[in-house]
Amino acid sequence: MTIGAGLADGLPVGLCSNAGICVISRPNMSTSGSTSHYALGSTDAEHERLIRQAALLAPLTERFFREAYIGPGQRILDLGSGVGDVAMLAARLVGPSGEVVGVERDTRSITRARARVAEAGTHNVTFTQSDVSQLSDDKPFDAVVGRFILQFLPDAVAALRSLSHLVRPGGIMAFQEPSWIPILPLCADLPLWSACASLARESLQRSGGNTEMGLALYRIFQQAGLPAPNLQMEIPLGDDLRSARWIYDLFCTLLPQIRQLNLPTEDLGNLDTLLERIQSEVAASKNPVPCVALIGAWCRRPSSPAR
Repeated sequence: MTIGAGLADGLPVGLCSNAGICVISRPNMSTSGSTSHYALGSTDAEHERLIRQAALLAPLTERFFREAYIGPGQRILDLGSGVGDVAMLAARLVGPSGEVVGVERDTRSITRARARVAEAGTHNVTFTQSDVSQLSDDKPFDAVVGRFILQFLPDAVAALRSLSHLVRPGGIMAFQEPSWIPILPLCADLPLWSACASLARESLQRSGGNTEMGLALYRIFQQAGLPAPNLQMEIPLGDDLRSARWIYDLFCTLLPQIRQLNLPTEDLGNLDTLLERIQSEVAASKNPVPCVALIGAWCRRPSSPAR
């Protein structure tokens, strides 16, 4: 069920229940000469979290890409590919006659992404290690896409402006970013879920990330010299406990950051049983529970690139 509206080194280890060891690291995903505000990491546990999250968000992203006219034969640049889920989704849409180039700063993530592509038998995806300020290509792309990446860049406007030069005139700029504002009131009657969500959101914000990048996309596109984008918002809803696992996973990834920031976790009780208690809370609510609110923005690059 979704509601639609037009319009991820070296910090301590945290233990989180049955999920095992949760580790956070800070790779230097720089852009425009600055270090990104990336509060997640590139551990094996984080890779698995990203894969679970991608499975949840895949239908929303596919619908968004189709509405943005991502399709057969196109050449796509996927920014901040992580372990490759968005790149592989785009590869299915462009088909064997198309091509997807995934860009990722972290070498461990690229290694995992390449292994997953090979295992899937996908032949139209390649990955390259780079950051935004270093991207160049002799052949223009038909589209630049990304999911949950602009929120971590120190200057999203400069990034979009730079990326627009890699897209052919009439090509597509399409990004999905989160907004926490719509989902927190929907979970007001779920104290454990809400407490984990509030701690995750605050730790991301205090690490420099923009947790409301989704709502900022309309302004940021135009500040980058692009047309006002088409917008949509979707919120996955369900009672199948996916939202419980999603917020628990994110909390585990961020727990060392939460502790480093001295954010209070006492109200959560015993962390060894946190997942089970969140799941019980969600099941007992008898109401659909949201995950992240995903806001997508896309536009076509004008004939003259942004300056």
